[in-house]
Amino acid sequence: MTIFRSEDGLVGLIALALIPWIGWTVRRGLKYGKLPIGRSYVRRDERPGVYRALLGLWVAMAVISAMIGLDLLFGFDVRFRL
Repeated sequence: MTIFRSEDGLVGLIALALIPWIGWTVRRGLKYGKLPIGRSYVRRDERPGVYRALLGLWVAMAVISAMIGLDLLFGFDVRFRL
């Protein structure tokens, strides 16, 4: 918890605003068979294991971003419940 509640709200809104972008990236990656990593792409047909691992990381990033946003905006204290 920071000193100012407005800082928590701002960071929470930014964390929740990332979720549609992550979802769009994952949906595009599933549709076209390639996921971005840095400035390059991992293709599903060339490296299926790396593609699945990267897809898992993208999904984990969306879940963690949602947890952070909800915790900061609504004070769920998720870190103490896990």
